[in-house]
Amino acid sequence: MTDKEKENPQETDIRSKPTKSDEKLEANTIEYKEKQGILSKEEKDELHTSLESTGSAGDGTAPSPEQSASAAGTGESAPETPASGAAQRPDANRAAARSTAAAEAGGTASAAVSGAAPTEGAAAEDGGDKAKAAAEARAARAAARAAKTAAPAEDAPPKPPSPNQPLLERLVEILKGEVAENAVDEAFINEIDGHRPFVVIRGEHWVRAAEVFLQHEELQCGYLRSVSGVDLGSQLEVVYHLLSIPLRKEYGVRVRTEREAPFVPSVASVWPTADWNEREIYDLLGIDFPGHPNLTRIMMPDEWVGHPLRKDYEAYDPEV
Repeated sequence: MTDKEKENPQETDIRSKPTKSDEKLEANTIEYKEKQGILSKEEKDELHTSLESTGSAGDGTAPSPEQSASAAGTGESAPETPASGAAQRPDANRAAARSTAAAEAGGTASAAVSGAAPTEGAAAEDGGDKAKAAAEARAARAAARAAKTAAPAEDAPPKPPSPNQPLLERLVEILKGEVAENAVDEAFINEIDGHRPFVVIRGEHWVRAAEVFLQHEELQCGYLRSVSGVDLGSQLEVVYHLLSIPLRKEYGVRVRTEREAPFVPSVASVWPTADWNEREIYDLLGIDFPGHPNLTRIMMPDEWVGHPLRKDYEAYDPEV
């Protein structure tokens, strides 16, 4: 014994006693050797002696590592103690819970798969029903339109007369009485233009009709609002808009002429404002106005070929 051991005999006694960790290490070593089949005869005897001294595992204590090793070496299952059973139950419970969860998940997935097809089928069927209903609605609307178009005109309610219809009838009566019986070719109400009364007058009677429009006490059209030329394709036309300021009445006049060598008598002597308007129509449409004081081009150069507002106009220089 060394001097240090003499001085601290208690410390030496503690060091000489095996600790729990040493015992556990030794038990693990024996258990390992038992499993590998390399346990010596002396170690086997020591293992059995230890088991006999500790008693069976039925006294409520957990089996020692040697008991587990002995049970493993002999091929017999170690007796289950309350402690060991309690330790094993959570693992078993967890395993059972995992199995149950897996089964439920599998059932849910199966149900989802089995239910997906009906859902998609129902959606497809629903979409087909909607498409069919939309097609039927379109067919019904088309049939209604066709029936409405094919309905005879007498089934429609009579159109109410224009508020200016009496004014138009009186205008025709005045022109036929003051100008000529055949002075008016056509008379109608232009509903789009505020129900304006319109008359189509023959060219040879136009100057006299213009004087009646200006001088007649029931007309008094002293203001020529506008004059414009129109290419109708087979014919050319000049349109006049007249206004009676004292009577607050408006009229429209159309004078038509043939396409070849077209002409309309000038009314610049009746309404001086027709001067430049007739020159513009002559320039752009080529309509001659006999009786005009100065019928020359007003927009295009004098050497210009053709009349640009005609539908059959071909530009002499396409780049211009």
